[in-house]
Amino acid sequence: MIRLPPSFRERVWGSANLEPWFPGVAGRIGEVWFTADPPHPILVKFLFTTGNLSVQVHPAGDAGVGKTEMWHILRAEPGARIALGFREPVTRERLRESALSGRIEQLLQWFPVQAGQTYFTPAGTVHAIGAGITLCEIQQNSDITYRLYDYGRPRDLHLEEGVAAADLGPHPGASAGAPLEDGWTRLVHCPYFVTDLIETAAETTCPPGCLLVVLDGHGKVDGEAVRAGQVCLDAIRIRPESPMRLLRTYAPVSALSR
Repeated sequence: MIRLPPSFRERVWGSANLEPWFPGVAGRIGEVWFTADPPHPILVKFLFTTGNLSVQVHPAGDAGVGKTEMWHILRAEPGARIALGFREPVTRERLRESALSGRIEQLLQWFPVQAGQTYFTPAGTVHAIGAGITLCEIQQNSDITYRLYDYGRPRDLHLEEGVAAADLGPHPGASAGAPLEDGWTRLVHCPYFVTDLIETAAETTCPPGCLLVVLDGHGKVDGEAVRAGQVCLDAIRIRPESPMRLLRTYAPVSALSR
C-alpha cells in the first residue's frame, strides 16, 4: 500500500474550513490533489467551495488530453447546487452569445445537491459547481479546462475552444448506484474509471491497482493506520476500527492499454 501525499491548492472560491478531512488553514484552499509518481491515470481531489466555480467544459480524449470526471458530494449547505448541461438544447451560437452576456447562468440546468449524491460529468458537459459544497472528485488525470463564464472575475476565458467542445443538451442528474456481490455499490463505470462506494464496519477488500479514498472513519489498510481524508494506492485489505465510508476507483483494462 502506498499512501499518496495531499497537495493543497488555493482558489478564489476556496475555504479555510477543511475539517474533518484536513486541519483548518489560514488561506482559501479550494482543491486538495492526490498524485502518484509515476502519474496514475486517475486523479483524486477533494474540493471545498465558498463561492461559485466558473462555468466550464473539458475536452474529450485519452489520458492527458480528455477530462471525464465524477463528483461524490460529502457536504452541502442549504441551497447548494451544481449546474450540468442545459435546460433545453442550445445552438453553439447561442451558447457563445450567452457566455459573453452572462445569460448562460439561466440556460444551465441547476440541481440542488445533498451529501451522498453522485454526479457523473462526461467530457463535453458544460458545468459549474456552486458555493457551500464539499465533494470528492475522481477524474481522468488531466487539467485541461475551458472557461466559458467567470462571474466577472479577471481570469482568461476560452470561448472558442469551450464552445467547440461543448455538448449542447441536458444532463440526467444524480447517478443511481448498483449493488455489487461483494457489498460495494457501483457508482460509475465509464471507459476511463470505475468507482465503487461502501459503508462498513466489517473487513473488506479492493482489487490490486485500486485507489482507495477514505471519506469517513478510521482503520487499517494492509496493516497501516488510515483515517478520513487519505488516499492509498494498491490498497488490498481494509480493517475498520470505526464505521468507515470508502471509495475505491480504478482504470478499466481497456483504459490502461491505450
